[in-house]
Amino acid sequence: MNRYLIKATIVGALGGLLFGFDTAVIAGAEQQLTEVFHLTPSTLGLTVFIGLVGTVIGAMGSGVLGQKIGGREALRIMAILYTISAVGCAFAWNWDSLMVARFIGGLGIGGSSVLGPVYIAELAPAKWRGRMVGLFQINIVIGILLAYLSNFIITLFHLGANEWRWEFGVAILPSALFLIMLYGIPRSSRWLVTTNQNDEALRVLEMMGSPNSAAELQEIKDSVHAELHQKQEPIFNGKYNLPIFLAASIGLFNQLAGINAILYYLNPIFASAGFSNSSSALQAVAVGLVNLMATVLGMTLIDKVGRKTLLLTGSVGMVFALAGVSAIFYTHTHQNLLVWLLVVFIIFFAVSQGSVIWVYISEVFPNRVRSKGQSIGSSAHWISAAVITLYFPVVVDKFSQGTPFAFFAVMMLLQFFVVLFIYPETKGRSLEQIQTQFGIH
Repeated sequence: MNRYLIKATIVGALGGLLFGFDTAVIAGAEQQLTEVFHLTPSTLGLTVFIGLVGTVIGAMGSGVLGQKIGGREALRIMAILYTISAVGCAFAWNWDSLMVARFIGGLGIGGSSVLGPVYIAELAPAKWRGRMVGLFQINIVIGILLAYLSNFIITLFHLGANEWRWEFGVAILPSALFLIMLYGIPRSSRWLVTTNQNDEALRVLEMMGSPNSAAELQEIKDSVHAELHQKQEPIFNGKYNLPIFLAASIGLFNQLAGINAILYYLNPIFASAGFSNSSSALQAVAVGLVNLMATVLGMTLIDKVGRKTLLLTGSVGMVFALAGVSAIFYTHTHQNLLVWLLVVFIIFFAVSQGSVIWVYISEVFPNRVRSKGQSIGSSAHWISAAVITLYFPVVVDKFSQGTPFAFFAVMMLLQFFVVLFIYPETKGRSLEQIQTQFGIH
């Protein structure tokens, strides 16, 4: 580890902070948005959903963009989109303009969710890769915590009808900072090799502290040479069925845990259990803080315990926590336990799914289709997030607050068995060794 590697990793992962902030900030604004724009449960769901539509499109298109112009340059485009979105949301003059701004922000989130982890994975040594790609997830939860914290602080100023504008507008500063910092990091060595810029690739490997940069460059060149012989083969050709299933399923299960629905609607969830607006905002800060601490714990364990063990352990804990939350809303008793059960859920989610997803998706595909594979996993994640987020307030309105939590608990039980019987362990292996492990040549 050296300062160049650390700097590149931190900047590459900073998109995760904006990703997390944008995910959570709307939770504090939902009540005001409902009043200002006269939203129904369906149109409130649509207001959250439109950002996720942009996210899905951004995730699906950014893999090809990253392969064409490089991860660093593509991330700069995402930073510009983040900044435009933050300004647009803060100064939205009607519901339509707010929807457009949130859609643009979604493009940035989806793109960075693909490009950030791939950029870091292609720079990181094998023994550090899990923790370094995991920094992206840590930045996501830091962003979530900062969103909840800024929402709470803004409520203390009693800004009235403009409160929601300030909540969205805070994102302008980190968005601009992200864009500036992207001009101080190198391009990915693996991408440079694919564009025949081998001298610069060698310099980047040396800068990143590779113990044998010449040998590592040759290993990358051999891998790229093999790809050239196979030309630009399509990813859906049967050979990649296992990596595709792993990436898509972990993306789906990540959302079938209910994490984004909970993060987006955390304040209304607490309000439905009888908490006041400021109290709900403070409870959200507590959940965000626990999320951060648990994610850091997951990062310290991921390269020691392994990806599969964390996923199995997390599944068990989430099943019990989600079932408990569902029971509280069905029985209308023990509301005082709600925040504690949500904290337990967040701990098990962050240590398992939250820590593993972006690492696992970024390492199960070979170089020649990694960006495309990352897009598949990220798209599965965001499509399921969009659907769940759109229908969460509608299901709650039509049935019960406990219904979606019961569904999430069943999905985590299913995840346990899928991971147990199908998922391979990838810790401690280079990207090329994982490719061999999967029988891909």
